[in-house]
Amino acid sequence: MDSLLDALQEGRLIELPDNNKEDALQVLAHIIEAIPSIPSGTDVVGLVTARERATNTALGMGWACPHARVPFEEDLLCVVGWSPTGLDYGAPDGIPVSIVVMYLVPENQRNHFLREVSMLAKALTACPGGEKLREARELNQVREHLLELIGTTKEAAGPDTRTRMIQLQARQTVAAIPSPELASLIVEPVSIVAGSGIRPVVLGQDRQLVELLDSAPGLVERVANAGVYQNGDWRVVKRGEVTYQGGRVVFDCLAIRHA
Repeated sequence: MDSLLDALQEGRLIELPDNNKEDALQVLAHIIEAIPSIPSGTDVVGLVTARERATNTALGMGWACPHARVPFEEDLLCVVGWSPTGLDYGAPDGIPVSIVVMYLVPENQRNHFLREVSMLAKALTACPGGEKLREARELNQVREHLLELIGTTKEAAGPDTRTRMIQLQARQTVAAIPSPELASLIVEPVSIVAGSGIRPVVLGQDRQLVELLDSAPGLVERVANAGVYQNGDWRVVKRGEVTYQGGRVVFDCLAIRHA
């Protein structure tokens, strides 16, 4: 369960914005897409959504493990979402899902992923206590419960100093989520239409962001050549691009900032 432990240690635990399953999956997938080591154009949202349509990834007992398999080599990583009210996930036991652990599974990590999810499923059966997570009211409590679960599971196979140290830090710290805090992360999908002889057009739902990027110097050049553009608090990351007739290009991007 090292990937789950890494996610907690590195602050990749967020409170989900509502109790809608599709919205929750999209938010978590966008966060993975925004990680700098993930190749530009990786459609985690599409991969997760397609797999979820084919197979419900609920483990039962209030947990789900959606995932996206990708053809490149990278570390196995995950992002954890907590729903205070629970998601109607269609779980086999009918229990609303409180914890969604979304994995990105590179080609070289498939066996690692299967071992980790298998260990997690066994831990949930051997270490009941899901009511603690369903009763939690803040991320600090959720994080501590998750660390206890991991610690108990690892202690069954031998002592784990790393887990115990992180638990101690969590209990001693009022604000348990490291900075920058993913709980405050704002992710906005943005499209940029560009081409020879035309002024770039920015399409998005956030009016102030669109106005900011409309007047941003060098936006298209930086997105096209470097794949990323920084403007004040906003970081624009290119996910992909499509070329149309007349040399016009649409850049599919994510704009990210902390509230």
